[in-house]
Amino acid sequence: MDLETGVYHNYVKKESWRTVLTLAYQSLGVVYGDLSTSPLYVYKNTFEEDIRHSETNEEIFGVLSFVFWTLTLVPLLKYVFIVLRADDNGEGGTFALYSLLCRHARVNSLPNCQLADEELFEYKKDSIGLAPKSSFGSSLKSTLEKHRVLQRFLLVLALIGTCMVIGDGILTPAISVFSAVSGLELSMSKEHHKYVEVPVACIILIGLFALQHYGTHRVGFLFAPVVLLWLVCISAIGLYNIIHWNPHVYQALSPYYMYKFFRKTQRGGWMSLGGILLCITGSEAMFADLGHFSQLSIKIAFTSLVYPSLILAYMGQAAYLSRHHTMESDFQIGFYVSVPEKLRWPVLVIAILAAVVGSQAIITGTFSIIKQCSSLGCFPKVKIVHTSSKIHGQIYIPEINWLLMVLCLAVTIGFRDTRRMGNASGLAVITVMLVTTCLMSLVIVLCWQKSVFLAIAFVFFFGTIEALYFTASLTKFLEGAWVPIALAFIFLIIMCVWHYGTLKKYEFDVQNKVSINWLLSLGPSLGIVRVRGIGLIHTELVSGIPAIFSHFVTNLPAFHQVLVFLCIKSVPVPHVKPEERFLVGHIGPREYRLYRCIVRYGYRDVHKDDMEFEKDLVCSIAELIRSGSVSPGRVNEDALKDEDKMTVVGTCSSHTEGIRMSEDDAYNIDAAGPSELKEIRSPSPPVIKQRKRVRFIVPKSPEIDTGAREELQELMEAREAGIAYILGHSYMKAKQGSSLIKKLVINYGYEFLRRNSRPSTYALSVPHASTLEVGMIYHV
Repeated sequence: MDLETGVYHNYVKKESWRTVLTLAYQSLGVVYGDLSTSPLYVYKNTFEEDIRHSETNEEIFGVLSFVFWTLTLVPLLKYVFIVLRADDNGEGGTFALYSLLCRHARVNSLPNCQLADEELFEYKKDSIGLAPKSSFGSSLKSTLEKHRVLQRFLLVLALIGTCMVIGDGILTPAISVFSAVSGLELSMSKEHHKYVEVPVACIILIGLFALQHYGTHRVGFLFAPVVLLWLVCISAIGLYNIIHWNPHVYQALSPYYMYKFFRKTQRGGWMSLGGILLCITGSEAMFADLGHFSQLSIKIAFTSLVYPSLILAYMGQAAYLSRHHTMESDFQIGFYVSVPEKLRWPVLVIAILAAVVGSQAIITGTFSIIKQCSSLGCFPKVKIVHTSSKIHGQIYIPEINWLLMVLCLAVTIGFRDTRRMGNASGLAVITVMLVTTCLMSLVIVLCWQKSVFLAIAFVFFFGTIEALYFTASLTKFLEGAWVPIALAFIFLIIMCVWHYGTLKKYEFDVQNKVSINWLLSLGPSLGIVRVRGIGLIHTELVSGIPAIFSHFVTNLPAFHQVLVFLCIKSVPVPHVKPEERFLVGHIGPREYRLYRCIVRYGYRDVHKDDMEFEKDLVCSIAELIRSGSVSPGRVNEDALKDEDKMTVVGTCSSHTEGIRMSEDDAYNIDAAGPSELKEIRSPSPPVIKQRKRVRFIVPKSPEIDTGAREELQELMEAREAGIAYILGHSYMKAKQGSSLIKKLVINYGYEFLRRNSRPSTYALSVPHASTLEVGMIYHV
C-alpha cells in the first residue's frame, strides 16, 4: 500500500509540473507577446527627436543602461517577485487588488453585501478578518471604514487603472503591428512605403480581432510557437551583433552610464525617457492575465526565457549602433538595421506574427478586467463568453472586442507613425503601474499585515522610478499622449455613471420595500388566486420584499402557489464554492409558501445554464424545508423574527447526503425506493403533451415532520407545473428639484447605458415563453 501510495504521489507531482510547464509555454503567446516585441520600437522612439546618436556613444550606452535597469527593476523585481504574490485567490489585475482591500478593510462598493458573505471560504482565507498587527495598520483600516470619501477615492483610483488598461488595449495592438510592418521601409522607396504601411497594418489588425472568439486556450497554442521563435531570433541576432560589432557593450549595463547620459543630454535626455519607457509595455499583462495561468508558470517563462532574450536583443542593437553613426539611409536608428541583410525578410515575417501575438496579451487582459468591473457593479452588463469548459477565466466579450478594433483602427489611421503611438501607449502603461504601486502599498499593510515602513519603502522606490517616467510622458501630451487620457476619461465617466445609477436604484429599493406586516395581513393566499407552479421574482434586495411585489399583487388576477424572491449577486471573491452557493430562507409563515433565495457568484465564476440552475434552486429550497422542519403553526411574531434567517445550501452535486431531485417522463416512472418520498400523483385529465414527473429523494434519517412533508409535496407539484420568471423593469428618473448634474446622470447617462446593455438576468438564459415582465418608474 505504501509503495502504491508513493508511486501515486510521484505521478501527481510529475503531472503538476507538466501542467506548470505547459502553462508556461502557453503564457508566451498570451502574456509575453507585447513585452517581447518592444525591441521593435524602443530605440527608434527614444532617438526620434529629443536626443541624437553621436560618435561618443554616450547616448546609446546610456539608453541601454536605462533599458537594462528598468527591465530588471520593474518587470522582474516588482511584478515577478512582489506583485504576483498579491493575487486574489489566483486572480490578478487592478480590481483583484481592490477586491483584496474591500475584504480586509470593508470598503466594498457593492450595495447588497451581507455579513453571511464574510463566512465564505475564500473570504476568510489567509487570515482575513484578523486585525492588522501594527497600530498604524489598525488606524488606517478604521479610517478607511469610517470615511466614505476615502472609499470613493480608492474606487476611483482602481477605476482609473482599469480605464488605462482598456486604453492600452487599444494602443498596444496599433503600435506593435505598425512597428513590425514599418520594416518594409528598408525594402522599398519612401514614396511607396507610406502607401503600403497603413493598409497592411489595418488588415492585420482586423484579422487579429476576428480571431478572438476562438478563445485563449486555442490562441495560446497557436501563438506560443511564434513568440518562442521570435525570442530565439532576437536573442541570436543580439548575440551575433555583440560578438561581431562590440564585445565590450556589456560595460554599458553599469548605472554610471545613466549618469553620463543625463550629464550630456540634460533636458532632452529626460524627455527621451518616454521612449525608453516602452521597453516595459506589457509588464502589467503578467499580473492582469494571472487568472488564465499560474504564478509559477508566469515566473518560469519570464526568468528563464523572456528576460534573458530581451537583454541580449537590446545589447545587440546597442552594439551595432555603437559602430554605425552615419548611414546613407534615413532609418539608421531602429530594429531592422541591426538585422543582417540576408535575414531581414524572414525576420520581418516573424516580427509581424510576433506583433500580432503582442497585441493578444493586452486584449486578453482587457477582457479579464472588464468582466471583473461588470461583476463588481462598475461597468454595464456585457455578454461574456467562456471559451474553455475546463479552465475558468478564459473569456471573450464580443462587444468590447469590436469596440477595441474600431478604436485601434482609428488610432492607426489617425497617427500613422510610431512616435505619437509610442507617446500615447507609454502614458497609459506608466499610469497603470502607478495605480498598482499605490494599491500594493495598502495591500502590504492591510492584507499582508507587514510594517508600514515596508509599504513606504515600496512606494518610494518604485513610485520614484515610475513618477520619473510619468512626468516625461506628460511632456508629450500634445504629441499623442492626450489619447489615453481622453479614452480613460470617457470610460471613467461610463463606469462612474453606471455605478452611481446602480447604487441609487438599490437605495430606492431598500427605502421602498414592502413591510412584512402588510404581507401577513393578506393571509396565506395573499388575497389572490394561487395557481400551480413556481414563480421566480427577480430582485436585487437581499432582505425585505421589493416594492414591485405589491404592484404584482394588486394588478395580477392570480399568482403561483410557490413564490421565490430570487437575488443573484456578486461577492468580492474570485470563486464561491458550490456548497456555499445558495442562501435560502422562508418569508413569513410556512403556509404562505414564500421563500427568499440569494445566489452568490464570485467575479470569476461561470453562471450556469437555466435548466441546471432551476434544478439546483428547487433542490436548495427542498433542503431548507427538510433541514428546518418545525411545526407549521408558527405565530406571526416568530415569522417576523425569522424573516432574515437564511440557511447556506449548496448545489445538488455538493450535498450528496441531502435531498436530491429526480425528473422522469410522466409515462415512464419507476417505483419509488425505500429512501424516497412517497410518490404523489395529482389527479389530472388526459395528458395532451408529455411532461416531466418530479420526485424528491430524501435521506432515511432524520425523519421529517408532517408539515415539512406537505410542503415538499406542494413544491414537487409546483415544479411539475413549471417555473415562470417574473421580472420587474425599473425606469429611473431624477426627482423634481434635483440638480442639473443629477438629472443628466440619471435621466440620460444611466438610462442610455441601461438600454444598451444586457439585463441583470441575462446570465440566467431566461426562456421568453416563461417570462412575465412588469415595468415601474423610480424617482430617485
